[in-house]
Amino acid sequence: MVRLTKKLLFAIEAVLDIAYNGGPTPVRSVDITARQGIPRRYLEPVLQELVRHGILVGIRGPSGGYRLARERRRVSLGDIVRTVRSLETAEDPISDPAGSALGHQVVRPLWLELQEQMMQRLDAVTLDELCTRAHQSGIAGRASEFTDFEI
Repeated sequence: MVRLTKKLLFAIEAVLDIAYNGGPTPVRSVDITARQGIPRRYLEPVLQELVRHGILVGIRGPSGGYRLARERRRVSLGDIVRTVRSLETAEDPISDPAGSALGHQVVRPLWLELQEQMMQRLDAVTLDELCTRAHQSGIAGRASEFTDFEI
């Protein structure tokens, strides 16, 4: 189930921060924490999971940090949502066998349909689009200094 949790919101903001403020040098998690106000206890585990899922690349060392693993236009909000959902431990109520015929045959199928539509919309929104929105909103960042990279 797609729920907007703190962890999901922080993950989206952190990846967008990396896309918007990144460049030839990696973005340090301490800088993300300072700019976005994300507690480190939320940030580090989520960043590591995003690395494991191929959304970010982690660079070790004193000049280390995080960079996008792919071009901004090839990372969608859907990618981030799926990664964070894999961290959640709460059981999805859709899979609960308890419930009425109305719930199982009408409400749950409708809910699954709505979730699928939402994921399609999230898959259509890229980091590049969000960086453009941030730039148009006048938010200071380094994204306008660099073009999207190619791998």
